[in-house]
Amino acid sequence: MSAIMTPYLSFRDQAADALRFYQGIFGGDVATTTFAEGGMAPDPAEADKVMHGRLDSGAGFVLMASDTPASMGVPSGSAITLSLSGDDAAVLDGWWDALTADGTIVLPLELAPWGERFGMCTDRYGIDWMVSIAQASPPTDS
Repeated sequence: MSAIMTPYLSFRDQAADALRFYQGIFGGDVATTTFAEGGMAPDPAEADKVMHGRLDSGAGFVLMASDTPASMGVPSGSAITLSLSGDDAAVLDGWWDALTADGTIVLPLELAPWGERFGMCTDRYGIDWMVSIAQASPPTDS
């Protein structure tokens, strides 16, 4: 069996803005369906809110998101942390800079005791992120 796990983020009236924000950071394509388009408008005032949104990033991963209708209560954004890791420091540093713009740095992105650069932040939409950058191996003589 094969399976894929995809983060699904819940927002209160900010899903479209958040998806565009993440698209600006990670590249790729955003597709959204509003509650009206999906035939599921719980309240006419929420008809234009995002029932389902998806970012197929240029980096090869997917983020999904939606606006939580008022009738469903407040979503909890801090129950999960999204983790980005890799060895391309330039790309990951750029993502870190973009995620922390108008956000909060919880732990600065710096060398950790285990040898990688590691940091934690909360973006402008209240989503928690961890960034881990593996140290590139020195070139070897062949």
